[in-house]
Amino acid sequence: MTNLVLPTYQDVELAAKRIENYANKTPVMTSHTANDMLGAELFFKCENYQRMGAFKFRGAMNALSQFTPEQKAAGVITFSSGNHAQGIALAAKLLNIPATIAMPLDAPVVKVAATKGYGANVVYFDRYKDDREQFCQELVNKHGYTLIPPYDHPQIIAGQGTAAKELFEEVGELDALFVCLGGGGLLSGSALAARALSPNCKIYGVEPEAGNDGQQSFRTGKIVHIDTPKTIADGAQTSHLGHYTFEIIRNNVDDILTVTDNELIDCMKFYAERMKMIVEPTGCLSFAAVKAMKAQLQGKRIGIIISGGNVDITRFAEFLA
Repeated sequence: MTNLVLPTYQDVELAAKRIENYANKTPVMTSHTANDMLGAELFFKCENYQRMGAFKFRGAMNALSQFTPEQKAAGVITFSSGNHAQGIALAAKLLNIPATIAMPLDAPVVKVAATKGYGANVVYFDRYKDDREQFCQELVNKHGYTLIPPYDHPQIIAGQGTAAKELFEEVGELDALFVCLGGGGLLSGSALAARALSPNCKIYGVEPEAGNDGQQSFRTGKIVHIDTPKTIADGAQTSHLGHYTFEIIRNNVDDILTVTDNELIDCMKFYAERMKMIVEPTGCLSFAAVKAMKAQLQGKRIGIIISGGNVDITRFAEFLA
C-alpha cells in the first residue's frame, strides 16, 4: 500500500457540503457536573443523535453520494458489526442504491434489526474465524458490487471528519480533543479537522484496553494486527488500523490511550443519570479517557466526541445494573 493519496481537510470541507442536506448537525452539549468533577470545560459532540444513531452515517453518505450510475445500479457492499452497516444501509436507501451488508453472527440484535429495517440485505460471517474482507471480496467478484469498507477509505475518512469540523466551528479552538478509536476513520477524519481549525489542540484516540492494536501501532510505527478483542465496545472490536487511517494518525495524533470495560460502564451511567443520554459502550471511550487524565486537564477546554448511541436496551439495563 505505497503511494497512498491521503485525504486532506479540503476533502472534509467538500464532504460537509455533500452531506449537509442529509446528515444531522448534532448538538454540542455541556455538563456543569462534569466540568466541576474534572476541573475543566468539556464540550460533548453528540453523534448519538446523528441519523441511524452514530457518526458512521456521515462517511457512508459522503462515499455513496459519489457513486457513478453504474455503481449505483450494481449496488454497494460492506462489512460491519453494526453502525457502519446502518450508515451504509440508510445512505443507500436515501440514494436508491441496493445494499448488501456482511455482519458478524454475534452482532448486536438491535443493530441487525435496524440494518434490515433500512432495506439492506444482511449476510453473516463468523468474526472469530472468517476474514471479512475476503468474504466480501468474493461477493464483489460474483455480483459486481462496490465495496465501501468501514474506515479505510478516503471518502469515509473525509465524511467522518465533518463531526469534528462542526464541533470546532461551534465552540472554537480547544486544548485537547478525545476521539473513540476502532479502525480509525473517526479519529483520522477528526485529526484533519483539528489540525486545520485548532492547530495547537492535542488529539487523543481512545480504544478498549483489550483491543489496543492502535496504541501498539502508534508506539511501534507500523500496523499491528491482533485477534478480535473481547470487549463490550463492539464498535471498536477491530483487529488493526487501516493503511489510510494509520498514516493520518501517526502524522497528526498526539497519543493513543486505552480504558477498561468497567470505565466504559461508569461513563454510560454518567451519561444516563446526569445528561439523560443513551450512549453505547464504544461511544464512552472518549469520556472515559478524559476522566482518567483528570490531573493533566485542569483548566483546559476539552472536546469529547461521542461516537454513537446504538445499544440493545436490555444489555444497556444490564450494564447499568
